[in-house]
Amino acid sequence: MDEKKTPEVKIEVTDGAAIPIEKDEGLFTAWRIAFFGSIGIIIALCVFKPDPYLEILKFVPDGVVVTFEVTIISIVLSFFVGLLTGLGRISKNRAINLIASTYVEVIRGIPLLVQLFYIYYAVGSFTRIPPFFAAILAMTICYGAYMGEVFRAGIESIDKGQTEAAMSLGFNKRQTMLYVILPQAMRTILPPVGNEFIALLKDTSLVSIIAVADLLRRGREYATSTFHYFETFTMIALIYLVITLLLSKCVSYMEKRLTPYE
Repeated sequence: MDEKKTPEVKIEVTDGAAIPIEKDEGLFTAWRIAFFGSIGIIIALCVFKPDPYLEILKFVPDGVVVTFEVTIISIVLSFFVGLLTGLGRISKNRAINLIASTYVEVIRGIPLLVQLFYIYYAVGSFTRIPPFFAAILAMTICYGAYMGEVFRAGIESIDKGQTEAAMSLGFNKRQTMLYVILPQAMRTILPPVGNEFIALLKDTSLVSIIAVADLLRRGREYATSTFHYFETFTMIALIYLVITLLLSKCVSYMEKRLTPYE
């Protein structure tokens, strides 16, 4: 009697936001409720109780800018670190493969907060590292490991026949990877990279601990000086929520553009 094989199901859960897609009506509706509800609450709080909510909103914009600066610089750098790591993970050279694999295993096994403390305080005991650069360095090292696995999975998802076809046309291994495999892999990895972007933005809240004046740090400064802790962190949470939901919608749009036919 033949045994029926259950189809393999891959479940992915990331630190990023849930991506709203139209075919998932519940999630799509929930996104709209959360996004427009958050904006409505912010407006209502500022209109009906401008002191302190409107004052908080006026106090934190520079922190939002710093948050985006750390996020964008870190995601760009980690993208290239991840590319090199992903190529190293699939390399036939045992030494390169081992180095890349060890980097991924070690970094993914250490909490980001510990990495921030290590770079800013431990390494900083030998050479002074400005808080902003320490934050970017820690974020890049941490997310470079995660990006490496995204690149590896993306490259390995490309059919082997693509490589064989390129080689038959006279391409060497480097040309095949550069002109054939990577362009196709990019279409596969862009959505998860977008999700990592959102996760990284949320994790930037940790950099406030090392005196980087991000959104959370600015909120803490306001709360400490005015003792409006409830109001301040309510507004900070709503701002983070609006930014995250907006970015998740951008990722959803990107996925739709990259996969127009299913």
